[in-house]
Amino acid sequence: MLLATIGEANAMENLSNSIECLTTNIYFEARNQSLAGQMAIVLVVLNRVKSEHYPNTECDVVLEGPTRESWKTKKDPSLLEEDRIYYPIRHRCQFSWYCDGVKDRVGNRERWEELKSIVEDFMKSDLYDFTEGSTHYHAFYVSPEWAEEKVLTTVIGDHIFYR
Repeated sequence: MLLATIGEANAMENLSNSIECLTTNIYFEARNQSLAGQMAIVLVVLNRVKSEHYPNTECDVVLEGPTRESWKTKKDPSLLEEDRIYYPIRHRCQFSWYCDGVKDRVGNRERWEELKSIVEDFMKSDLYDFTEGSTHYHAFYVSPEWAEEKVLTTVIGDHIFYR
């Protein structure tokens, strides 16, 4: 019984972390978009988690990208790996907000909490993937090179979605 409780606690913690990561991602990527646009961003992350080409957790997908070690920890060869500090390489992450060089501070905590509640409800529902399996998107005002190699699935608000 204790193992089941520990397993359930770990599952709850993982779900909580997932919701935090998904909420932070839509806060920085689409907080000014419609509800459909925000949930489409969540679906892209979930579709990536299902794919063998991306990490296996929502948080790992959201925070994916190359990193570099801080100069402060790099100069100390005696530091253990877990004590070293790494930063994402600017403009090289899966989600631009994570490595755009701007501090990732939630300026409107009330809005973040609203988004968190929406994500929690969405994750508890029967998820219908209205993005048709999209694993990529971009704002309409940019033209990434990869877009030509993908299949356009839908346009929602300011974002174009692809698989």
